[in-house]
Amino acid sequence: MKIWAKNCPSRKTNSDWGVDPMNHLISLPLFAVKTTQPSDFGTLAALVVFIVASMWIGWLANKAMQKSSFMKGFFLGNRGLGAWALALTATVQSGGTFMGFPSLVYSHGWVVALWICGYMVVPITGFGILGKRMAHLSRRTGAITVPDLFRSRFDSPMLGLLASLLIMFYMSFMMVAQFKAGAVVMKHSWPGSDSRGLSEDLPAFKLTTNARESLKDRGVPAETVEKLVALDDKGFDSEKDLRAELSKVLSEEGVKQHAVAIVGAAEQLDWHYLIGLGVFTLTVVSYTLLGGFLAAVWTDLFQSVMMLVGVMLLLVLVVSATGGPEAATTAAVAKLGPTYAYGPGYDPTGMGRQFLPVSLAFSFFWVWVYSGVGSPAGMVRIMAGKSTGVIRRSIYLLAGYNLMIYLPLVVICICGRALIDLPAGKTDSIIPELSIFTTKDLPGGSLIAGLILAAPFGAVMATVSSYLVVIASGLVRDVYQRFINPHAPQQTLRRMSYMVMIGVGVIAILANIRPVAYLQVIVVFSGTGAAATFCIPAIMLAFWRRATVAGMIASMLGGAGTMVMLYILGSQGFGEQNIGAASAFRPYFLLGVDPLIWGLAVSLIAGVVISLSTTPPPAETVSRLFDVEPKLTEKPA
Repeated sequence: MKIWAKNCPSRKTNSDWGVDPMNHLISLPLFAVKTTQPSDFGTLAALVVFIVASMWIGWLANKAMQKSSFMKGFFLGNRGLGAWALALTATVQSGGTFMGFPSLVYSHGWVVALWICGYMVVPITGFGILGKRMAHLSRRTGAITVPDLFRSRFDSPMLGLLASLLIMFYMSFMMVAQFKAGAVVMKHSWPGSDSRGLSEDLPAFKLTTNARESLKDRGVPAETVEKLVALDDKGFDSEKDLRAELSKVLSEEGVKQHAVAIVGAAEQLDWHYLIGLGVFTLTVVSYTLLGGFLAAVWTDLFQSVMMLVGVMLLLVLVVSATGGPEAATTAAVAKLGPTYAYGPGYDPTGMGRQFLPVSLAFSFFWVWVYSGVGSPAGMVRIMAGKSTGVIRRSIYLLAGYNLMIYLPLVVICICGRALIDLPAGKTDSIIPELSIFTTKDLPGGSLIAGLILAAPFGAVMATVSSYLVVIASGLVRDVYQRFINPHAPQQTLRRMSYMVMIGVGVIAILANIRPVAYLQVIVVFSGTGAAATFCIPAIMLAFWRRATVAGMIASMLGGAGTMVMLYILGSQGFGEQNIGAASAFRPYFLLGVDPLIWGLAVSLIAGVVISLSTTPPPAETVSRLFDVEPKLTEKPA
């Protein structure tokens, strides 16, 4: 079968393809359902049980953490992870896995399976290339965090600080997106809520008819209110956009007098979303505060199991509802055209956009592999493994787990295209929509829906708890303790860690009062940016004796600078490319290749050239970390 279909229009009618939709949809109970029923208390109850279980695990982790010093226990879990814990907590399933990624499959079709398939070998590359060596070096140096490891390996506080700041930069992007994803899941589970009410394109301001009429009670003259009829139900992303439109229908004086009242009436707040955001934030910050690294690890393990259960349940339900992926694909092709089944993927915009041309397909084999190798959150998990044997066994476990998560999600979302019609910009909600739709007629259906929704909720919680620990360790261990208060007592470090985590939660809430858009693009930027910054330096740190501090700094800044520059160019519309996902926040694909490839190339060249051009590191430092320590033997009597 050909992967890419050439010279084929993006859209044809059923008759053009010779397809009788009734023949192919005979097994589908419903096709293109426009809405789903709101969830009831069963769905919410299932999530509440899940939240309580996570809090209980956090409390148990707190007890276990107290067996050692606060820093080692809170940020590295006493280096005691076994194979199952290491495998199922080193996953990077996140809000992107259950919202952004399914949205891409639903929107573009089967080609997204090729987009993600490189991720299946991430355990082999990430653990296999760096796992044993990173764990070994962290024990020799006593490093607790990734910046600790860079600092100790090269005896350079400046390098450690730079690593810490760059890690926090990338994780800040991921964190904001994850809090939004958690709030979306809570929104869907709220009894009686319209699950379609929240989407990425929910406008900040919308002057509904009722809101316009209420302006009369705010002192706005009736004749002015009548002039605003032209704005009824129009959405605006910012106050500036709304005021610009007001200037077209009102006089300059009218805008000056009444703009404040009009803006106030048009401002939208989704209370179900905001309550969900608060509940999610309180839950994940609380249990991470309780148990630190171990809480993140143990809840991740629990949540990883829930993810697998939820995915398998939903797979059975959607396959039963559609008659299988073949019938669902036939239905989608009948409606959308053959590009839904072939590369470079279906273009929902109708503008000839190629989601995955050959150059990007090649790129993503590198993207996922090196994102796994260069992930700071993954590195610190490896540093916490018990032994080399544990790391080796975890490779098999994680590879199998990823296979059982991502491939079923592809099938689920292909079938979802045949069951539910979602408008553009709202496709991030396909998994929650399907969980409610496929269970609504089953006995105890709302409880089953809640169990399925626990999968994306758990994925987001797992990501956020892990990143909270990494960010807190960066600020407290690598900045405060190293540079501000080197002799800080344990109690002060504990208090500072708690303050940082609470502060991150507050910032995330403020940043998500207006939901961030383009979740999957932000996830990819965060992952690939960190990989371009840390992958080559990590390999140099672990295996190259000649690497120098200057070379490491050049490598980090070269990779990070290349990524940021290409994303700035893409977001500013430079070179207007019609490939990749359609979003305002997007990279410039130089020569049609993902920015990570260029970031890795620049990072490698800069690191090697600068290292060879600068003074080699002290021989005793290198020997201490690279050479086998001689065993001491007693002299014969």
